[in-house]
Amino acid sequence: MFDDIDYLALGNEKQILAYKAIKNLGIMESLAEYNPVLCGTIPIGIDIAGSDLDLIMEVSDFERFMEKVEMLYGNKENFKIKRLLIREVPVVKVNFIFEGFEFELFGQPQPVKEQYAYLHMMIVNAVMKRFPNMRNDVIYLKKQGYKTEPAFCKVLGLKGDSYESLLAYGRYMGII
Repeated sequence: MFDDIDYLALGNEKQILAYKAIKNLGIMESLAEYNPVLCGTIPIGIDIAGSDLDLIMEVSDFERFMEKVEMLYGNKENFKIKRLLIREVPVVKVNFIFEGFEFELFGQPQPVKEQYAYLHMMIVNAVMKRFPNMRNDVIYLKKQGYKTEPAFCKVLGLKGDSYESLLAYGRYMGII
């Protein structure tokens, strides 16, 4: 479902605006070799004011990727690029603003469907389909400052590291 962003064109107002921004930027085509997938709160309709557009990608040659995104988006507002380690995995993170949206490009040497952002999105989307009333509780917590995964864990009563707990829950429920 999330492999192609066309579903956004039929979504809520923010999803439609996000679709237009992504299309106008041409980012899915320009970075197609990295298998970009839009993840996060906007695709599943639990975004709040200030939610960004998270595009995850499979990147193994960081230098080449960084050169390409700098060439394509280096002139965009608030452009930033950095390399870091997250959970012992090297990543490249790129941020910029375009048409009122903050874009966050996240590249790591792992297939997108194995990355935490994708797995978490699959899990929370499935959970909200099973428990539609949960959406309001999660959005309320997000407005109080919670990140998405901790908000879901609080609502679900999951303990420990929220990123790992959510994955364990998804496995236990047969979602992933």
